[in-house]
Amino acid sequence: MRLFPSRTIAWYTAKMFLIRTAAFIIGLVVILESLDLLGESGKILAAAGNGEAELWTYVSLRVPQIIQLFLPFAVLLATLVTLATLNQNSEVVIFKGAGISAHQILLPLMMAALAIAAVNFVFNERIVTRATQTLKVWQANEYRKVTEATPPKTASWVRGGNDLFHADSVTGIDSTTRLGGVTIYDRVDNRLTRIVMADEGRPIASGWELRNVRIFDVARGTVATQPSMAFATSVIPRQFTTATLDPAYLSLWELWPQIAEQRAAGKPVDTLIAAAHHKISGPLSAVLMPLLGAVAAFGLARSGKLFVRAVIGMFLGFAFFVADNFMLAMGNFGSVPPLMAAWAPFLLFLLIGEAVLIRTEE
Repeated sequence: MRLFPSRTIAWYTAKMFLIRTAAFIIGLVVILESLDLLGESGKILAAAGNGEAELWTYVSLRVPQIIQLFLPFAVLLATLVTLATLNQNSEVVIFKGAGISAHQILLPLMMAALAIAAVNFVFNERIVTRATQTLKVWQANEYRKVTEATPPKTASWVRGGNDLFHADSVTGIDSTTRLGGVTIYDRVDNRLTRIVMADEGRPIASGWELRNVRIFDVARGTVATQPSMAFATSVIPRQFTTATLDPAYLSLWELWPQIAEQRAAGKPVDTLIAAAHHKISGPLSAVLMPLLGAVAAFGLARSGKLFVRAVIGMFLGFAFFVADNFMLAMGNFGSVPPLMAAWAPFLLFLLIGEAVLIRTEE
């Protein structure tokens, strides 16, 4: 009933797993970064003043992204190789003959994977977010030198009910907010009825007061002008002055306060909530890999089905990554709740892995 009946066996299997994980991630990083650098080096060197130092700068910014993306794959491959090796050498038979259950064989690997997930989480939040932001700004500047690494600015789009607002410029806060180059797409039942364009907008009690207004009637195809107009809407100034967020640029402890601010401003936050939860469930997926790859550990190697079992384990692992990305995309589209988008694949494949293991081995 002990979790680790033999500390020697537990350390032996965990060490095999960690060494293979490190080997796979190093190999993947070297190969993928070499290919990536070949494709981007021309653009980097095309910028005036760039040389070898800028190439190494690009490598230092790109490598963290590659590690973040491919570390779960490296854990999956390390799991399959470790368990297949133990099976091929009949070590699994020895472990089970000593009274160690299938779960006890896998537990050291899962604990090692949990340590990898914790390191990956800290690495993502402390290093990858900053590298992603810096690289994005540098790429937006066509690899020319930039003085400050700030997120790329985007136009201000705001939704109020069925209506869509766009402002070319936003200044001030709260009651002193001023919009420049305002365009309002006035919709009724998701059908565009008119487009209201104004040079300036300022907040009033019922909505916004617009100056130098031009109104395009969609049904009639006519344009009317007015010196001023009061446009009634639920859109408030804070919706414009609250910055658009990219979760890839923010750590989890910075993202949660920003989500609260976005919610207070009346902006949709479901996508941000899903991204925040995925910052936890993403690295934690490494813990699933030993369970999904466990099918490669058991069964007699002499049966000739070891390769088939390894392929099945690989299929289960890659099926998880496909389901994870699919659900995250559905969460971004608003088709599923944020918590389901972030955690449903993890829980589903946890149950699948447990069901397969209990049904076949326990």
